[in-house]
Amino acid sequence: MSSERAEHWNAAYRAKGEAGVSWFEAMPEVSLALIEEFGHGPETALIDIGGGASRLTDALIARGWTSLSVLDLSQAAIDAAKARLGDAAERVAWIVDDVTRWRPARNYDIWHDRAAFHFLTLAEDREAYAERLRAALAPGGHAIIATFASDGPERCSGLPVVRYAPAELAAAIGAPFVLVHSEHHIHTTPWGAAQAFQFSVLRREPSSQT
Repeated sequence: MSSERAEHWNAAYRAKGEAGVSWFEAMPEVSLALIEEFGHGPETALIDIGGGASRLTDALIARGWTSLSVLDLSQAAIDAAKARLGDAAERVAWIVDDVTRWRPARNYDIWHDRAAFHFLTLAEDREAYAERLRAALAPGGHAIIATFASDGPERCSGLPVVRYAPAELAAAIGAPFVLVHSEHHIHTTPWGAAQAFQFSVLRREPSSQT
């Protein structure tokens, strides 16, 4: 399954380019605002899940962030980001892997995921994702997860998705995470279509150690 997923996303980025996919944002303003609100400044350890070609990394580097990791199963997406960033790409830890199979080697303070989790339509994949989140996010850390909202699209990039209200997302992730913030956001695609997203922030309870 991982190889099929990688093939799908590699083909999408090679065919459309980073600015041709529906989720492209020249400036990820909602993500940045939430990261700055729930992080602890530029030394906060952050991982961007499914963020291969996203401009979020560029914006954080420009703001002086120094502990950045990006995980994506698409080598093509990561290659596009590296080419765009040039020498600045060396400031980022790039991880080519499927989040449902990845084994985190360290802890992070912020877990950011815009438009990856909603592609996990199988219960076992969602549980594998939550397991990696529990392994990677430090107690007291925050997961910022954006999915299509309940009134958002039912498919994206030719694939079905699962739409979520904030409470539904929190239930899907489960303990030891608590929903502390949510907001509805209308994203405009590169071709002008409106897509309803919801951004949820989940805090890992500080007393949790597993």
